[in-house]
Amino acid sequence: MFGKTTSTKTAEVKKNWVLIDAKGLVVGRLATIIAMRLRGKHKPSFTPHMDDGDHIVVINADKVVFTGRKRDQKVYYHHTGFIGGIKERSAKFILEGRFPERIVEKAVERMLPRGPLGRKQLGNLRVYKGGEHPHVAQNPVTLDVGILNPKNVRSA
Repeated sequence: MFGKTTSTKTAEVKKNWVLIDAKGLVVGRLATIIAMRLRGKHKPSFTPHMDDGDHIVVINADKVVFTGRKRDQKVYYHHTGFIGGIKERSAKFILEGRFPERIVEKAVERMLPRGPLGRKQLGNLRVYKGGEHPHVAQNPVTLDVGILNPKNVRSA
């Protein structure tokens, strides 16, 4: 009558390598697609307690865009650990700084579950600010996020 529910074993997991060019893509929309693929939810063999997602390589992370006035108004907070040590930085400050790829990393990190499994899945994400990446030997398949939905692309 109904199909049998199967649970994926560690040996059965097939991880693919995916390359995403983030140039001109909206940060939040890009992060949701990356988070879904890191978790493995796009596969019919998705198992919630397993790391069966793909390896994601993101290039041109410094060329991502925000909608509206978020580039100037969005604020990222962190705490130094000292009393009154809360610090804030705008998205524009981070994108123009030394590590603009942290915008994409943080957006994806906050969409993954907290805990050991989420940290392991985040380890399968590699973000680079330029157009070069050292993972050519893995033959990553290019995923064009821009054609999935017209709202994914925005001119800077």
